[in-house]
Amino acid sequence: MAPDKEKETPCVGYRHGPPWVFKGSALYQLHLVKASTARAFVPRDLRLVEAFGYTLGGMFLARYHDSPAGAFDELVVIAGIVWDPPTSCAWAARVLVNSVEACRHGRKEVGLPSHVATFSKAEASALGSKPLVKSNGFLSVLGIGSTVPEQENRREIEISETKGSSTKHLCNISMPLTGSHNKHHKWMGPAIRMSLPSFSGQTEDHPDLLKYSCKVECRVRPVSPARIWNPRITEPQECSDGKINSAGPKVLADSDAQSQSISVLLSKPIFALEFSSLRMHVDAPKIVVPHCKKKEVGYSST
Repeated sequence: MAPDKEKETPCVGYRHGPPWVFKGSALYQLHLVKASTARAFVPRDLRLVEAFGYTLGGMFLARYHDSPAGAFDELVVIAGIVWDPPTSCAWAARVLVNSVEACRHGRKEVGLPSHVATFSKAEASALGSKPLVKSNGFLSVLGIGSTVPEQENRREIEISETKGSSTKHLCNISMPLTGSHNKHHKWMGPAIRMSLPSFSGQTEDHPDLLKYSCKVECRVRPVSPARIWNPRITEPQECSDGKINSAGPKVLADSDAQSQSISVLLSKPIFALEFSSLRMHVDAPKIVVPHCKKKEVGYSST
């Protein structure tokens, strides 16, 4: 009997990569982020891509059913887009995972600001409650579609960072709950391949600037953005500027970085893509020299 392709050797461990392979589903959501907020995370050597005081940030929220660390959830808070010719890349402000192994790998091997977190999922009835915004869409793996009545049940994800025995509530994400049998959600979009280059590094574990590539194969479709709110707000609501803190110092303390990452999440969502049947290959990062430093080296050698 031929082997089942869906059951090919799971959880082989990070030691067998790169490339490290992740399979699951995800939401890639783009926000308009204040440039002043994004600059608090981006190294001075990199130029932020901005217009009219804003850059393009957002989040990548995924649930992997198979990865080198097994099944786990991940939230990548994207501060903005930076430019280092000839390419532009995303810069992660914070990475939250509910896997100690994935957190360690992100910090030690990829130079990411990774933290361990809990992802608590709950269903809440919307009957009799005030509609919050228009219909929403999210991960099919969580049983969520893109067009549902406002009075249907909803699913909420509560994300909290954990450090030792302490836990700090970071944010809530809300989306409609639908059944997988719903005929409105059978179309998962076209199959595509793309590359999502990112910068990382300049952390305690990796002082150098790093660059790595995520090669993605998936089915993709546009959906309405998920709604995000922070614990101080009693109801989910749109927040155009994330009034948490003003832009902090260039080197943020961890508590400041956490607050600023909430500000990124609360910024104005403009577009969202649902990735299903996701297969993502992550290459090992390489040390890079920022374009401005390349120029400096060139001038000093003449």
